[in-house]
Amino acid sequence: MINPLMIKSIQTLTVSFAVLALAFTGCKGEKETTSTPDSRGEVRIVEYCSGPEFLTNGEYFRASATGSSPQREIAKKIARQNAEATLARAVEATIEIVAENQATQLGFNTTEEATSKFNELSRTIVNKKLTGAITICQELTMAEGSKFIAYLAIELSGQNIADAYVDGLKQEERIRAEYNYDQFKDTFEEVMSTYRED
Repeated sequence: MINPLMIKSIQTLTVSFAVLALAFTGCKGEKETTSTPDSRGEVRIVEYCSGPEFLTNGEYFRASATGSSPQREIAKKIARQNAEATLARAVEATIEIVAENQATQLGFNTTEEATSKFNELSRTIVNKKLTGAITICQELTMAEGSKFIAYLAIELSGQNIADAYVDGLKQEERIRAEYNYDQFKDTFEEVMSTYRED
């Protein structure tokens, strides 16, 4: 005769194994769905501090960058340096367009002379203003091998850049006598408006 206590123990053991089997299956299934590529064989990558809200627009110059290092603060520093370099190029490119548009209207012997002077002034202003760039997004992650990855987005006011540029132009005696500052601002704003989102 079978002991009722033994039957109950076997039933309890069977239920326990069934629960464990379901738990392992559930864990395995969840792990596969998070790491399995989609039907096209692609894996979604999340980029922090990136997207339309972090692009240059009609009011602000913006730049995003990353930096990686085994040391947290070094990763942040690299991200900041990369973002500032990108921002500097964007400002200088905009000023260059404005300078080329304005250079022909000055009384310089050649437009190259005027453009060169504008570009020199542009670099000086950008170097001064970059320290005041505002951080608008910052994220920090850790990858395999204990490597930190810093994501950063910064911005500079287009109006502040234009004002600083005009102030710089007023310091140049050769330019001050002949330059139309209102026309410069109009051209600058026109170029900045091309960055506006649709």
